[in-house]
Amino acid sequence: MLLHSNILGEGKPMVILHGFLGMSDNWKTLGKRFSEEGFEVHLVDQRNHGRSFHDAGFNYDLLIEDLKFYCEHFKIDDMVLIGHSMGGKTAMFFSAEYGSLVSKMIIADISPRYYPVHHTEILEGLKALHYEGISSRKQADDYLSNFISDYGTRLFLLKNLYWVEKGQLGFRMNLKVLSELVEEIGEALPMYYKFNGDALFLKGDRSEYITDEDESLIKSHFPNATIQTISNSGHWLHAENPEEFFKAVMNFVR
Repeated sequence: MLLHSNILGEGKPMVILHGFLGMSDNWKTLGKRFSEEGFEVHLVDQRNHGRSFHDAGFNYDLLIEDLKFYCEHFKIDDMVLIGHSMGGKTAMFFSAEYGSLVSKMIIADISPRYYPVHHTEILEGLKALHYEGISSRKQADDYLSNFISDYGTRLFLLKNLYWVEKGQLGFRMNLKVLSELVEEIGEALPMYYKFNGDALFLKGDRSEYITDEDESLIKSHFPNATIQTISNSGHWLHAENPEEFFKAVMNFVR
């Protein structure tokens, strides 16, 4: 099935992949700016997220095949590929498997290594909220604050809310499948996977997702990778410091 996307502008294709529990709308502001620089920006919802299809299967093999089908549909064969967190892992797997389709790869705050499951409290909060029959965003935020103290994280998650019908909110993501298969998110890139094209890894200066120890692993998979730090930012570096993130990407792609 074809992934849902929002396509902005004209020019060289730039495909942007959101992170776990995110959606393409998270990138709308930056996507518009990239489109004004001469790119045809594809803001893509990955399976079981946003407005894309729900399916019982969920792993990186499936995610990259979804993206391959998407590229075939839109005749994309030379793109700039950007991915954040889970989307970054998808981008790494895809570039290693279908490198001929990727001219430049940008990874936002994720390494090729294995990550243990660390979304348990968030998922438990969302599942409890989902079955509470919420009727307003304020009610949803108040309830979720019992599980997640950080307002920014709650705001990010609550972007998934939409009106199923009058007076009834629901989530766009497939919470059941994502909860059951959450361990797939942390999968490591196989050691033999490589991409020899130009790659940029951007990490938040307050984030621990990319450590100094990860740099040699990144270089082993991506020999032409550059690693750069975005100041005043954590894991959501593109939202916390969008100006510096934008400049780093534009300097790299130009």
